[in-house]
Amino acid sequence: MKTEIVCFGEVLWDILPDKELPGGAPMNVAYHLQKLHHVTAMVTRIGKDEYGERLLDVMRGYGLSTAYIQVDPTVATGKVLATVTPQQEMSYDILFPAAWDYITSDILWEALESPHPACIIFGSLASRNAVSKQALQALLGKVRGLRVLDVNLRPPHYSVEHITWLLEHADIVKMNEHELQELSGWYGLEGDMRALVRQLSDRFVLRAVLVTLGAKGCLLYEDHEFYQQPGHTVQVADTIGSGDALLAGYIHAMLTGSKPGAALRFGNALGALVAGKSGGCPDYETAEIITMMHQH
Repeated sequence: MKTEIVCFGEVLWDILPDKELPGGAPMNVAYHLQKLHHVTAMVTRIGKDEYGERLLDVMRGYGLSTAYIQVDPTVATGKVLATVTPQQEMSYDILFPAAWDYITSDILWEALESPHPACIIFGSLASRNAVSKQALQALLGKVRGLRVLDVNLRPPHYSVEHITWLLEHADIVKMNEHELQELSGWYGLEGDMRALVRQLSDRFVLRAVLVTLGAKGCLLYEDHEFYQQPGHTVQVADTIGSGDALLAGYIHAMLTGSKPGAALRFGNALGALVAGKSGGCPDYETAEIITMMHQH
C-alpha cells in the first residue's frame, strides 16, 4: 500500500514521577493521521533495548507501519526525564544522545518515493544532531510532496542557524505564540501577531503558517489570507499532544479537499478533543470531532 504521509523524527518515553508514557511529536501526529485513514510511515530510530521494543509494540497497536524504523545497536531509545521543581512546575530533560539522533539515510527510500507521498512532516528537535539532520536533508531531496515543519524550541537543542535552515525547506510551518515571538526577535519582525505571521511567511516564502494559541484557539495564514478559530470549552485532562492533534487534523482536512477555514476548524476541534482526554494519543471516534466542531 502506498505511503501517503511520512512523519520524520523522535520517538521516546516521557519518564514522569509516577508513570512512563510513549511520546514524541512526530509519533503523535502520525497516530492521528493514521486514525483518520491516511497511510502514514514513521521514520525514526530506537535503541536495541526494552524501551525500544515497547515503542514498537505501541506503534503496532496504533496501526502504524514500522518498516522504516531503524534499531541502533549502541545508543539507547530516547527518553525525557520529567521532574517537579521547588516551585511545583514541571521541568523536562531531553536526554542526549538518543537513538533518534542517529537516523541514517538508508531507510528504503525507494519505497517512499514511488509513488511520492503527498506530505512529509518533520520537527525541529529531530535534527538537533548532524546525523539525523543529514538523513532529513536526504529525505527532503527525495519527497516531492508538501513539507510541513513543526517548530519545537526546546533549549538548548536548537540555534538560529538550525531553525533558519528548516524554515528554508518548509512549505507549511506550525508553531505556538511563544515560538512566534522568539522567531520574530531573531529576524527583526515587528507589529501585532498577524503582522509577525505575514512577515515570517513572506521572508521564507511559505504557503501557510499555523499558530497554536492554547485555550484561545489558533490562527492560520494561508495563501495571503487569515483564518482564526476561538478555543473550545473543554474539561482539560492534560494538554499533552493537543497541538500535534491540531496539526494532524488540519493536514488531514487540507489533503482531503477542505478549504483553509474549514481545515483549521477541523484541526482546532481535534486539538480540543485530545486536550479533554488523557495523553497525546487517546482513543476516539471521528464523530466526536464533528460533535466538537458543532459546539461553536
